[in-house]
Amino acid sequence: MNSFLSRMPVPVKLGIPVAAALMAAACGSAASSPASSPAGSSSSSPANASTSTVITTHAGSGGTFLTDGPGRAVYLWAADGLNKSTCTGACAGAWPPVPAKGTVTAAGGAKASDLGTITRSDGTKQVSYDGHALYYFVGDSGPGQTSGQGSDNFGATWWLVAPSGAQITGSDTATSASAPSTAPSPPAGPAGSNAGGGWS
Repeated sequence: MNSFLSRMPVPVKLGIPVAAALMAAACGSAASSPASSPAGSSSSSPANASTSTVITTHAGSGGTFLTDGPGRAVYLWAADGLNKSTCTGACAGAWPPVPAKGTVTAAGGAKASDLGTITRSDGTKQVSYDGHALYYFVGDSGPGQTSGQGSDNFGATWWLVAPSGAQITGSDTATSASAPSTAPSPPAGPAGSNAGGGWS
């Protein structure tokens, strides 16, 4: 073996350790790839779980009201009947329905027995509470804002929802103080649309 190595040219002798080091590095990275893959797949499981809709509560100056899990206020529309949504088109653009994702659950002061889902005219599922379809307002830029409270848009009033399922008709000054001073203009709709309410 030693005589075999002694007959090898010097560049070849020097190349053997380099090649061995490269092989070891390649094997090491290949071995780490499968390890990182399960970690990625296991971390995607909680991410999928976190996409489920949660309805919880927030204490505001006008009373405790419903929010989604991250704290964004949800509203009911006085024009809707029980277990029914009539807010579509431009209305749904300004007041997006709260989507029913995964298992809809209650937290905080929200009651699981009052949670439900309705099927909208486009076939999507929307969260309801005590029979009221729930909506977001595009004028609320984040958690803790209630700039949609008491708005008379698209022909009826929008209210925050109490944990009892009743509409809250008082103002929520503590959280609306941080809201944008003006609400966005309603999206342009076709002539004769139901966008008759004034924006407040």
